[in-house]
Amino acid sequence: MKKLKALLIKIICCSALLSGCNFSFAESASKASVLSTMKKSTHFMMDKVSYQGGFVWSYLPDFSRQWGELEARRSMIWLQPPGTATVGHVLLDAYHATKDEYYYRAAEQVASAIMRAQLPSGGWNYVADFSGEDSLREWYSTVGKNAWRLEEFQYYSNNATFDDGGTMEAATFLLRLYLEKHNKKYRPALTKAIDFVLQSQYPIGGWPQRYPLSKSQPHKGVANYASFITFNDDVADKNLEFLLMCYQSLGETRVLGAIERGMNAYVLLQLKQPQPGWALQYNADLLPDGARSFEPKSVSTSTTLDNIYQLLKFYKLTGDKKFIARIPEALDWLETKKLPPEAIKNNRTYAGNVELGTGRFLFTHRRGSNVVNGEYYADYNPEKTLAHYGSARHIEIDALGAAYADVLGLSSDELAKQSPFKSLKRIPLPAYFSFKQGNNSDLNLRGRNSMDSERHLQEILTTLNSQGYWSTTLVMTSNPYRGEPPATGLSKDTRYAETMVGDEWDTSPYISEAPVEGISTGVYVKNMGALIRYLIDNKNL
Repeated sequence: MKKLKALLIKIICCSALLSGCNFSFAESASKASVLSTMKKSTHFMMDKVSYQGGFVWSYLPDFSRQWGELEARRSMIWLQPPGTATVGHVLLDAYHATKDEYYYRAAEQVASAIMRAQLPSGGWNYVADFSGEDSLREWYSTVGKNAWRLEEFQYYSNNATFDDGGTMEAATFLLRLYLEKHNKKYRPALTKAIDFVLQSQYPIGGWPQRYPLSKSQPHKGVANYASFITFNDDVADKNLEFLLMCYQSLGETRVLGAIERGMNAYVLLQLKQPQPGWALQYNADLLPDGARSFEPKSVSTSTTLDNIYQLLKFYKLTGDKKFIARIPEALDWLETKKLPPEAIKNNRTYAGNVELGTGRFLFTHRRGSNVVNGEYYADYNPEKTLAHYGSARHIEIDALGAAYADVLGLSSDELAKQSPFKSLKRIPLPAYFSFKQGNNSDLNLRGRNSMDSERHLQEILTTLNSQGYWSTTLVMTSNPYRGEPPATGLSKDTRYAETMVGDEWDTSPYISEAPVEGISTGVYVKNMGALIRYLIDNKNL
């Protein structure tokens, strides 16, 4: 799952982050009603929903069931966004918009949960269980083990992950909270997080998916991809973003070498002609390799797209032309990867994975029914591809080319003015973090409106129920764990080839045909963001 990133320098500039956000709803909403809605919903989330300051993604109203990306126990919290740290960010945003100390105190409760979930290495796993490690191991051996399409959950590992932004979301929140009042009790956890990012970096500049490195790998015939240098799921760019924020806001000059190596890794790992793109991950020999069994060894068009944008950022940050020298090669290569008309579905116009050497398009499939009796494979057939992993991608090649042309038009003086490396002056973090939109793994948020209009603001104000939450249709569900699947052997059954879930033994999440109403952490964050923007844009009311 990929997305285009805002320019890294804009992340450091609050005014740029808020540019274009003009929501003037003064005629239809009062400041008092907005403040009341914010406070009531936050009280409910903190007092009724949270578990010792932490959150998962979704809850039934009676809390008889809750889940993150998978079914969860009440004692569990999710770090993977939109989880615990995401709530912490919106609470700090609310504090900035209202100056109400209540939101700061609530953010401190979230920080307590995050610090409790921090691993000795300094990073975080996707999930933590406050009932203890034995409980978490048992969850992995039952619910996690049987999630057919979520291979990262199929085995317990006591190391931390950079995947899906969980570690960086938590680390960035602690950075924000420490800088808010320079409370010394948050500095040790923040320092551990910074050390974790620095220690986990390979000499060449990339980062593994998980750290400390582990030899555990339950999938036969599949390499231990968690140790590979990873671009997939924003690992490298999120780490660089965090380190740059630490440098600019804390004056942590010790991170400069890691930033430089991290940027250089994008240059060093670009493949040579005739396939001058990038792979999702690279093995110890710095060669492209596969990861999960539905991620074949290949050149990735989506990673190439994202990395080109990253290189444009690096050029703007440094003025060093090495970062853009080979972009024309990558653009030309991408141009040749458009799918034939008969293979285009849902406006996904480009192949996702391109076979090394041959340049043929690879498509991923599965057969069988569950983690015991099923398997994934790749071939050249564009029919019956996976629903949960795109064999094709939407790439706006013209926009990419235009971005490259714009960067070429910048003068050396303009680049010098934008570079954070030209001055030791500390730059404060943005005041607001919850406005950034993007894909995430919570299916309940897919396709939801961004609440960017007067009508949507009114919906937010009027649909908060008497208990204090926005009743949400929880379209995502999963099958309960029902024991180990009977080993019937691999079949050629293709009933589940294009579904999000397999048979009744598969605990993977999927879209329910009979969704229930409940409480969504992501909807709370999204709605609070819209209310906060209202306060900012109508601050003179």
